[in-house]
Formats: sequence, structure tokens, C-alpha cells
Amino acid sequence: MKYKKLRIALCLGLSWIAAFDGMAKESLDPTIGQYKNTLSTFSKTGLQDSIGIDSTALVQVAFRKVQKNDLMGNVQAINIPQLLDKSYSTYSLENLDAFIPGYNSNIGGTNGNIWGMSGYLVLVDGFPRDANNVMPTEIEQISVLKGVNAIALYGSRAAKGVISITTKRGKAGAQKIKIRANAGLNAAISYPKYLGSAEYMTLYNEARQNDGLTPLYSAETIYQHAAGTNPFRYPNVDYYSSDYIKDHYNRYDATAEISGGNQRAQYYTNFGFWSEGSMLNFGQAKKNGGANRFNMRGNIDVKVSDIISLNVDAAASFYVSKGVNANYWEAAANIRPHRFSPLIPIDMIEEGDLNSMVYVNNSNFLIDGKYLLGGSQLDQTNAFANVYAGGTNRYLNRQFQFNTGLNFDLKNILEGLVFKTNLAVDYQSNYNQSYNNNYAVYQASWNNYDGKDQISGLTKYGDDRISGIQNISGSTYRQTIGLNGSLNFNRTYGSNHHVSAILLANAFQVAASGSYHKVSNANLGLQLGYNYSGKYYVDFSSAYSHSAKLPQGNRRALSPTLALAWRLSEENFLANSSVVNELRLSASAGILNTDLDISDYFLYQGYYTYNNGAWYSWADGALVHSFDRRRGDNPNMKFPKRKEFNINLEGGLYNNLITFNTSYFFNRMSGGLVQAETQYPMYFMTGWPVYSDLPYINYNSDERRGIDFGINLNKQINQTFVSLGFNGMYYTTKAVKRDELYQFSYQNRAEKPLDALWGLQHDGFYMNQSDIDNSAFSSFGEVNPGDMKYKDQNGDGTIDTRDEVYLGKGGWSGSPLTLGLNLTVKWNNFTLFAAATGQFGAKAMKNSSYFWVDAEDKYSVVVRDRWTESTKETATYPRLTTFNSDNNFRSSDFWLYKTDRINLSKVQLSYDFPKRILNSKFIHELGIYANGSNLLMIAKEKETMQLNIGQAPQTRFFNVGLKALF
Repeated sequence: MKYKKLRIALCLGLSWIAAFDGMAKESLDPTIGQYKNTLSTFSKTGLQDSIGIDSTALVQVAFRKVQKNDLMGNVQAINIPQLLDKSYSTYSLENLDAFIPGYNSNIGGTNGNIWGMSGYLVLVDGFPRDANNVMPTEIEQISVLKGVNAIALYGSRAAKGVISITTKRGKAGAQKIKIRANAGLNAAISYPKYLGSAEYMTLYNEARQNDGLTPLYSAETIYQHAAGTNPFRYPNVDYYSSDYIKDHYNRYDATAEISGGNQRAQYYTNFGFWSEGSMLNFGQAKKNGGANRFNMRGNIDVKVSDIISLNVDAAASFYVSKGVNANYWEAAANIRPHRFSPLIPIDMIEEGDLNSMVYVNNSNFLIDGKYLLGGSQLDQTNAFANVYAGGTNRYLNRQFQFNTGLNFDLKNILEGLVFKTNLAVDYQSNYNQSYNNNYAVYQASWNNYDGKDQISGLTKYGDDRISGIQNISGSTYRQTIGLNGSLNFNRTYGSNHHVSAILLANAFQVAASGSYHKVSNANLGLQLGYNYSGKYYVDFSSAYSHSAKLPQGNRRALSPTLALAWRLSEENFLANSSVVNELRLSASAGILNTDLDISDYFLYQGYYTYNNGAWYSWADGALVHSFDRRRGDNPNMKFPKRKEFNINLEGGLYNNLITFNTSYFFNRMSGGLVQAETQYPMYFMTGWPVYSDLPYINYNSDERRGIDFGINLNKQINQTFVSLGFNGMYYTTKAVKRDELYQFSYQNRAEKPLDALWGLQHDGFYMNQSDIDNSAFSSFGEVNPGDMKYKDQNGDGTIDTRDEVYLGKGGWSGSPLTLGLNLTVKWNNFTLFAAATGQFGAKAMKNSSYFWVDAEDKYSVVVRDRWTESTKETATYPRLTTFNSDNNFRSSDFWLYKTDRINLSKVQLSYDFPKRILNSKFIHELGIYANGSNLLMIAKEKETMQLNIGQAPQTRFFNVGLKALF
């Protein structure tokens, strides 16, 4: 029935197109789907905006290219080659939020969201691929498709937005060879700060006293660790010292591009290589750290005849990451500085200690000929020994991508009609190669003769074994197959009536090792568009999607969208305006059916489990495994839906001195799947044995609304050109409907932000026992003076999880308010570029091991502000304890901080040598540049946000480069 409706809609669309056929006077170029000469009557292009896209440039949208002036459904694009000329980058989506309103990147800038929705679809040349596997030098354009009308044709998997990356292609003309080379360094911004051995021991003794225990470390021991006269006997290990890590590592890259062709065939080839080092500066990591990548991309476009044209594209990348069999950064965040000495000096072994010398002479791992590996009974394997002797590993990633397309110009059947088909086959494989060694560590027994420390004996733990066998592990693969075919119609009737239509079938599947089911997307699509003289626009775009995640009968659904636009600047009341040269109002609305948030297959089906069933014991002592029900059936499960309305206003003022773009969006994701406990009787589930007959039903509903804006100023002042772009987005989210039944309404998740942070509200510290006795009872364990006190929200006299309240927005899909700024200043042959971003309105918890310190944890400098009897009035940290402190270290506003920040993301200064100086038939263009990335953060909590715990530090990148055209 639904297919019949689609056929009827298609017939109506084609008959509507054919009705204009006799009026045709001017046709479109069928290879690009654009009318040629009709924009001159209403388009005033002026200067390009700050991202290199002028109003007549072609922008890649769903299965076609459209002039920027005629975009529908909220689409923004960046010209990457022009951007690279002033801002060299190493990641395809780098600083995207400095240019694109509505795109919001997370901390680090490598992931983000579109209009507050994470999980957007990344397409490279029309097929789902990784953004990090295509280098900026390979890219021609990046399009961000935000609204439902813009993304509808891509089907279910595109329901949260699309980032479309279009790679470069050859152009007819003489052969061009472009070379680019860069050398840079990544400098660490900051390292965690931990207490040294003596201070740690002192405070650990204090923690024991707080717990009613006797001190563990004597004053003499603490003194010796503080004095540092013998760091091998009294270690004070600083994992972040220059003995072990460098303050920077280098990065190099080079790219060569070759392109050219004639009217019949065009070609493009790109070869690239980059290499980077590692922060670790000792042991095997000194020579085996870092990574490198080699990539190739090529394509050819051939016009076989006046009717047939084709393209063949291929790309390959080879990535190798080298390292050691150790997680050094994790150890640096957890191993206390006094535990053991990483190395044992053999020249301090007491003369005559033959047993110890046997160990020395038989060791396979004598470091620098001077040291044995240190350790203890509790540290028989440790990060230092692993780096020195544990062996090395390599992670290898290989990717191959192939796609081809075939186009048929069907003008003999109907002027402006083209049939296009595309096929893609991609493969990716990953695996680890490693050499794994066993090693012995030694613990020294010390004595002191005549004031000189000597090793009187060694205790050995483990044995040295070098296998020499290469191990292969972690092997995974991924295969992507994509196919689409479409009938595209573009034609101009009577010079004013511009008609477009697309009928398509689109599908892709991604198969990954370890996953039985493939990630699939399959849909039919229909687009019908009309604009009158570039003044009035209407566009209907829809998809008929299929998903195997839903039960039979509900696996297909129609996703209709409609967009309207009106170019006010072509009306008589604005046509002769000296202020407004471009003004267009557009709106779109629609419903998209999606299975993106359906986490697994067969959720509509109930099932029993045996392996995870309960055990029952009978009188004879035998245990019997039961079959337990875990889920009910729901044959009526349907697609979750994205329902949206958005409105957009864009224009140019004073002959495009100022251009602007602003949008308001409102969308609701309804029908989210959940096992709704509150919608069924209690006997549908039990706690023990675990039994549930609850089905997944379409219930939850989420809402997002907001506004984005972009303003560009372009001005030529004598010999200086200035372009300033400013954009931003403010959005709110709300959980509209939730399956919940809290005892107290203030804990309801409904009507709260989707990224809500929940926790207790602190009320200072317990000052004394009397304060404890007169306060609400804490259910989180025994409390003492110096522990945190919380507000009893419900007044029941007990502090528990029922006292948790809404604390703020977590910004998990980006901060509520984001701002982006980009500046370009050109003077003579110099170009200065700068980009900055800002994020405001989100909060986060200081809940890493750096801040939550108890028991045997490593002490960071934050504990210096701990509560004691003498600091009780000024303390900003709870008392220390050697026990687990569940009361203190849990989500509460005590640990909350604002993530508001302004980042100076990029600054680059470039110089292009004048062509008159080159005066060469060999070198046509030559330029040099220097840039820096991640240069500055302005924030109250800068130290917290720039701190990485348990992983390599954040870095600033400084780079110099050269580019040339031959």
C-alpha cells in the first residue's frame, strides 16, 4: 500500500514536470544540475564571505549540487582550499564551530553536534566514512546539513544531521602540481601536580590519625625522603620529570597533489605522509614511540560520449602507531612516589655480595650497563619496568576506499533529465603486533657503613624471558558497501520557472567484526523543487525508509518534509534599496523516521535466558538452572520520529559589506524506546529471581529549541582587505516525557535538560561531633568532623539518593551557548588569520582520581587545602582518610564547576611571494606560513579543563610550512 502511494506521488511529480515541457526555452547543465544564466537578474554576489563561499558557488547537498543562493533546509558550507591558504590544519573538522553556526564542538574539537544532537552522519563523497581518514588537503568542500528538509533524502541514519565532505577533483586545463610541507611541535600545556614522597607520608600519617590509627611513617623516614640524598633508597619519583618525559614532540608532514585534464577527461591525485613523535623519553619508548601515516587518493572523470560520463575514485591509507607495553600515563596518576625506585644502581651493591652480583651478571635487562629494574613484592610489574623491558607494540590500521559513478544524460527522452548511479566498497582492518617480554624486578636491602649507603642484598621477583615471538592480537575489520541510483531533473522554463526533481534509491551497509548484524540504511527518496525567478521557492523532500530493527509490518515509514523561501530583496519595495542587496526568508518543517536510537535488533521480541538464569537447589543438593523471562513482546513497535520546524533569514547589506544568516529551530524526538515500568502492573517484573515481561515501547520524548546566527563583515580598505566572521548558537533541551515514578517531584527527569547533572547540595563540613549529632543521618557510611554535610531536601532526617537534585547542564552535546570568531586580514602579500571559540552555560564535576582522594590513592596538590582542626574555617577540601569515603566523594555541587571558556584556537601568518619575483615557468606560486593552535584559554577553571588525568597531556601545536604550485 505504501509503495503504491509512492508510485502515485512519483507519477504526479513527473506529470507536473512534463506540463512545463512545451514552455522550455532555457535548460540547465545536466552534469551539475544548475541553471546557467538566470541568476544575473537577481543575484548580487559581492565579496566572498569569511569561509570562501560566494552566493553563486555550488554547494553539495543531498545527491546534487545547488548554488548557495538557492539552498533550502538550512545548509552551510566551507571552501577548504581557500581556508587552507590562510589556516593550515591537520584534521578535517578542525575549528568547524568557528565558521558554522549551529555546529557545536566538544572540548578538543574532534566531536560535536548539530543543533544540539550528537550522532550526525559523516559522508565522504556521498558515502559513510570516517572524518579522520580524509586529510584537509584532500578536501574541496565541507557542507553541514542541519534542517530536516536538507537531510531527508539520506534516510533514517541521517536524522541527526549530516556533514558532507567532498574531496577534490581534477579540472580541465594544464597539469598542476601542488606541494605542501610542514614541520611542527606539540608542546604540553600542563601536567598534573602530585605531592612528593615526604609530603605524602606526612599527610598519610594525618589521615591515619583522623581514622584513629597510629602513624605509619617515622619522622626519620620522612626526613630522608625529603632530603633526597639517596633517591634509590628513599625514592621520590616524579613521573612528570624531564628524566622520563619531554616537554614536546615533533610532527612532520608533506603532501603532493597532481591534477589536470581536458574536456574529455580530468584527473586528480594526492599523496600524503605525516609522522609524529611521543612524549616518553626513556627506555624502549624513546625509539619506539610515535605514529606515522601514508595516504593516497586519486580520481578520474571521463566523458565517454555526449550521453555517458563516469568517475572512478580510490583512496588508501596506512597508519602505524608505535609504543611500548605499558600504560605510563595511567601509572603516573595512580602510583605513589615513595613506593619503589624505578632503578637499582649496581655500583651501590656492597662489595662481597656475591648473590646480588649473580643477579647482575645473569640479567637480560641491565639498563645502560648500570642499573637493575626496581620494584617490590607489590610492584612486580610496573610502568617503568614495562617501558624499559616489557617489549614493544605496533597498532596498524589499513583502509581502502573505492567508489565509482556512472551518469546518463537522458536529454533525448526529456531535456534536463539525468540518471546517476554510484557504488562504493570500503575495507578497514586493524590489528596489534607486539613483542612481549617477561622481566625480573629487584628490591634492595640497604645498610649504612661509615655514613655511606650500600645495598646489602637483593630480593628478586620474576624472571627475565625474551621470547622473540611476534604476537598478533586485537584484529578487527570493517566493510562498507554503498549503492545509490537516481533520476535527476533540472530545467528552466520560460527563463523564470526553475524545476528540479529527484527520484532515488539509496542504501549502505557497514559490517564490523564482533557484530552479527550490520548497520544498515535503506530508503527511497523523492524531491520536487520549484523556484520562480529566484524569488519564490518550494521544495518537497521525502524518504521512504526501511529498518530491520522493527517488527514486520512496521519496518517502513514515509518521512515527508517541506521547505518554502521568499527572496524579499527582489520585491519592488526592496529592489532599489541602497542598504539591503540580499534578503531571503525561508522555513521548513517535516517528520523524519529514524532507527538511530534503537540500540539493538529484535527489541520488539521477548526472550528467555538460560545462561543468566537463576539457580535453584532441591532437597538432594542438586542445583537446577532456570529459564528466566527478560523481555516482553511488542509487535507494534515503531520508528522514533524527529519532528521539526525551523525558520531562517539570510541576507547582505551595503553590497555585501555585511552578510548574515540566522535560524530558529524547534524539534522533538518522540517515540524513544524504553521498558516502561510505570505503564504495566508490578507483577510484570520481579527483583529476584530476575524476571521481566516488560516490552520496549515507544514512550520517551525529547525537545530541543534554539537560535543560531552568523555575521560576516568584508571590507577593502586601500591595500588592506578585512574579513570578520562571528557566529553562535544558543539552545535549550528538555526531557518532555519520561517513564519515571520518583517519590519526590523535584527528582523527576521530565521537564529537565537532557544533559542534566544530578547530585546532593552540600552544606559545608561537619565541624565537630555535636554538629554530626544534630544533623541528618548520612546513609553513605560513618562520618566524622571534616566530612561533608548535605542538605536534607525531603526533611526525612536521612541523607540518601532521594536528596539528589538538579544541579545544572552538563553540556554533553556541547555548551548551551557557543560562539565562534574568525578574522582574516590581507595586506599586500601578507595574510593574518585568527580563529577563536567560546562555550558558556555548562558545568562539570571534579570527579577524577586527581580530586577524589581517599584510602591508598595518590595525593594531588588539592589535598593541601584539606579540613583540619586548625583550618576548619577556611578549608576547601574534606578531611583525609585511609578508608573509603563514599560520603565525600559522590556527585554534589561541592565538586561542580563552570566550563565557561574562550579559546584562541588558531593564529596563522602567511606570506605569498609575488609572482613577479618568481618569474618562472616552473614555479607559479610560492608561500610560507607559521601558525599555532590551541594557544590560549581564558576561563576561571582553566587549570581544571586543561588537565588530563591518566592520559597524555593536552598540547599546543606550533608549525611552519611551505606551499608551492608548479
